[in-house]
Amino acid sequence: MKKSIALAAIALFVFADSLKAQKIRLIQGSIDAVKAETAINFEYTYDSMRVGKFDKEADYIAKKTEEYNNKEAGRGDRWAKAWVDDRQSRFEPKFETLFTEYSNKTNSKSAKYTMVFKTIFTEPGFNVGVARKNAQIDAIVLLVETANQGNVIAKITVDNALGRTFGGYDFDTGGRIAEAYADAGKALGKYLKQ
Repeated sequence: MKKSIALAAIALFVFADSLKAQKIRLIQGSIDAVKAETAINFEYTYDSMRVGKFDKEADYIAKKTEEYNNKEAGRGDRWAKAWVDDRQSRFEPKFETLFTEYSNKTNSKSAKYTMVFKTIFTEPGFNVGVARKNAQIDAIVLLVETANQGNVIAKITVDNALGRTFGGYDFDTGGRIAEAYADAGKALGKYLKQ
């Protein structure tokens, strides 16, 4: 009976977590000029990013690196390298693929406008078979002139972009987070569609 109640509680937690809806809000400026464009440039920043319950990403990395190295020599160091490498190899390409698909805008370094995607929060989530939690990212997006990045055209917030996969086979942290970037790319692409 206790096991059934515990499993029901876990299922309810997972279900409630999956109901969080992504929110995109324009908080400054206008997106009209960018909507009319057929190309956009992308830049990413992860400065001052919070991770899970940690206010500083460096503290999260230090803790996880130590935990993994204590289990197996070198494993934490490999994990820490992958944590950073996944940005360029997995997260950013996922974002751009879904953004360009849903916005009908191509990726071009010479585009008139640049989208600066600043990740301010990452929840890595987890999947231990019997329980799981989706990954999630929050971001601030600045739409700026490429030639004069001090000229901010619009500022947008992205809250609760969820990383989840069909069937729940997302045991890899990087895979879960990549899906959160895909979710954000799809939603922003629709939002900025011409």
